[in-house]
Amino acid sequence: MRFLKSDSGMIGVLLVLAITQLIGWATITLPAVVGRDLAADLGLSLPAVFAGSSVFYVTMGLCAPWLGKAFARHGARKVMMVGTVVTVPGYIVLSLAHEPLLYFAGWVLLGMGGSAALSTGAYIMLNEIAGRQAKSAIGALMLVSGLSSSIFWPATSFLSDHFGWRITCLVYAAMLMLISLPLLAFGAPRRRPLGEEAGPAAKPSTSSKASGLPRSTFNLVVCAITLNAFVQFGLGAILIELLRAEGLSPVQAIAFGSMLGVIQVSARGLDFLGGGRWDGITTGLVAGTALPLAMLLLMVSEGATWAVAVFILLYGAGSGAMAVARATIPLVFYDQAEFAKAMSMIALPLNLASAISPPLLAGLLTQFGSRGALGLTFVFSCATVLILVLLGRRRPQVAAAAAT
Repeated sequence: MRFLKSDSGMIGVLLVLAITQLIGWATITLPAVVGRDLAADLGLSLPAVFAGSSVFYVTMGLCAPWLGKAFARHGARKVMMVGTVVTVPGYIVLSLAHEPLLYFAGWVLLGMGGSAALSTGAYIMLNEIAGRQAKSAIGALMLVSGLSSSIFWPATSFLSDHFGWRITCLVYAAMLMLISLPLLAFGAPRRRPLGEEAGPAAKPSTSSKASGLPRSTFNLVVCAITLNAFVQFGLGAILIELLRAEGLSPVQAIAFGSMLGVIQVSARGLDFLGGGRWDGITTGLVAGTALPLAMLLLMVSEGATWAVAVFILLYGAGSGAMAVARATIPLVFYDQAEFAKAMSMIALPLNLASAISPPLLAGLLTQFGSRGALGLTFVFSCATVLILVLLGRRRPQVAAAAAT
């Protein structure tokens, strides 16, 4: 929290990013709430509907390497503005879809825009401003952006019930143009030319942590982040259907699912209140152990209401803190000069895993019930914890000292 006291301008930047990320990510979760309506109107199976999210993440991943150069050249603000503009026609195309071709075309446009306007761009902007304090800044941002499902799942359900999912898409497009774009244009800071940047955090390090980073360590970082993304993005997409498969009514499933965001934000708040004393690896190790425990409980509980509540509590707390860890583990190994490049490199496998997980878990849910989806995510969560243990032993000395 020290950066909030030392730089009042950061509060305004965080407010802009919180609102734009809240809107941006919330609108992407449309299939999670109205997946069955989409399937009925478009003549698709439920896994095929969730494949729209897969197209979105694949497109994001494929755009990531090119965007790495754009972020470095133009700064996060300009790239995020362009991404927001590109996202708007994606929702318009989606609202006009009556067959699979237009449906998936809409998700391609959403992925192109999201690759620039969503999390990667926000984290790079905070790194441009906060430097070594970016972990605290990212944690502060996630305190608000994590409420997207709690706010927008009920809102999406209300809009879709009263106006249909097509009008809901147009409402989302209007919000991006009338709220997100002006905020980025007039509220986000313009990046100063490199020659004007001051301070040691703004200068390329002569002994960059990235330059001496073994390839095997980078691969472990990618594996940990990618496996966790598979679990969290996949379960996030099918959570309501998963809870319905456990025997909950649609209203109960949405109610329990909406609690998830509040719990995730609470867990992120605990990490934020730590004042930067924990690095991404430490946060990941603590939070990551809660995920397999939550999945194991739900698998053996036979759908008892108390077990569903405990599952939401454990999974929400673990996944909320793991989201912070996933975004900040690269800060342990990369300095400010290399962070944008590292995030762009990691974005490709991360988004591909995020693309594969919703239809794969939806297919497992359809064919084998909740045990199929929970079993795979349990294995991946256990593997993530083991990889984080290995990464903890490879911390650079500076990062290791800061984490203790």
